[in-house]
Amino acid sequence: MNRFMSFRVVGLLFMFTASSFVIFSQSHDKILSVSPEKRSALEYLEKSETIEKYGRISDAIWSYAELGLEEFRSASLLAGTLEDAGFNVETGLAGMPTCFVATYGSGKPVIGILVEYDALPMISQQGRIPHREPVIEGAPGHGCGHNMMGTASISAAIAVKQAMEKHRIKGTIRVFGSPAEENLISRPFMIRAGLFDDVDAVIDNHSSSGFSTAYGVSGSALISTIFTFKGVTAHSGGSPWSGRSALDAVEIMNVATNYLREHLHYSHRMHYVILEGGHVPNVVPDKASVWYYVRNSDERIEEMQERVVNCARAAALATGTELDEVRVIGAIHQRHSNKALAELFQRNIELVGMPEWDEEEQDFARQLQENLGTQVRGMPEKVDSLRPPGLFVGGGSSDVGDVTLITPTATIRFPGVVPGAISHHWSTVSSTYGSAAWKGLNAGARAIAASAIDLFTIPEELEKARKEFDEYSEMNPYRSFLPEDAVPFLELNRQQMDKYRPMLREHYPD
Repeated sequence: MNRFMSFRVVGLLFMFTASSFVIFSQSHDKILSVSPEKRSALEYLEKSETIEKYGRISDAIWSYAELGLEEFRSASLLAGTLEDAGFNVETGLAGMPTCFVATYGSGKPVIGILVEYDALPMISQQGRIPHREPVIEGAPGHGCGHNMMGTASISAAIAVKQAMEKHRIKGTIRVFGSPAEENLISRPFMIRAGLFDDVDAVIDNHSSSGFSTAYGVSGSALISTIFTFKGVTAHSGGSPWSGRSALDAVEIMNVATNYLREHLHYSHRMHYVILEGGHVPNVVPDKASVWYYVRNSDERIEEMQERVVNCARAAALATGTELDEVRVIGAIHQRHSNKALAELFQRNIELVGMPEWDEEEQDFARQLQENLGTQVRGMPEKVDSLRPPGLFVGGGSSDVGDVTLITPTATIRFPGVVPGAISHHWSTVSSTYGSAAWKGLNAGARAIAASAIDLFTIPEELEKARKEFDEYSEMNPYRSFLPEDAVPFLELNRQQMDKYRPMLREHYPD
């Protein structure tokens, strides 16, 4: 097998006082009333040693803080843990070295669980510190909780596997290690490679400040593109008329797209960063590039992208430069979450219930909220109710959207992040580490495992989800937004990780 690395994280045991992990007592009586199959999975996850083991794995991934397609340690730890638990693990899939699929069982139904593990740039932060204090200034950090999410997924899958063995449950549990979600890259390529072809339903998860699920259309479709212009160098002072500035083309493109905003539907989002613009002022830049995210609804995204591309073409014409490359890095759909699955997930969220937070966890939450200037309310006390989808007005994106269009899928959003913490921000990095994060991801794992067991053992639940999906697909067939010649951009984050990985390594757990 093509393994990422040969190491494992050791020394995961870490002792806490007995009161540190008193959780879910409010739901214990409910758990006693569920099926033996489901109870097996839940009781495994409820053990204090289980919580400690997977909590330490989450903290280890948090410390690695690896950007998309550079998650070698994170993917190795997750895949290796699954392999040690008896899963068959394949790595290096869909053209991505840090993509993996882990499988246990055989035959139908095939229930998938999604895994994410990449970090975000520039938001390094020490854990459980309620004010800005980076581990390494400028380094990456887990500002979306993917360290918690990947760990919740694998712990749930292992719990399900043990229940399948004990109770002779037929079917296949499959874990999809999906790199570079923050760059919206992996899932369309994984779908193109056929990795989801036989899957009957998928359970997604995401870290949150609450405990909830949802159905319907949400989030924004997105196309991520790097535009590169080619010009001609010249002496900026001596003979600027001899040059053709590629940087001028980038700047004129940005002016054009900013004027374009007025004439786009209100649901759009558009943002960019200049990646390259020359090296010194006294040489006219002959190469410059800008990276754009365009977001909108599935129906409007391709038209919006074409108008942005036209702004690039116009900029090249205006400056006498060449639009050298239009490289689409990622192109993804909105989420189309399955209602039948969401209703099933909601029942299991209510079964598990909100963790019980200790006073130290509450104090940290209140201090962080006070420092952020948001409502000081501590950690959440109750799970959220299932609500119908609201009006789409734009927002964030995830390549889970593509998965929702090829098999029934919904998302369990589990607690652990402090309410009021800002996503993709140091405050989330601070709160996705330590005991509250452990409790939250364990709550998510229990809801995932319980839902998977239901899909294996209650055929009508899967039938409802499949019937809804089949009817929806007739009106909304899947078509990838990726260009046919697109390939994963493996070098996207390599330079940043080459810079910061040696410094981060000093802070890895022993």
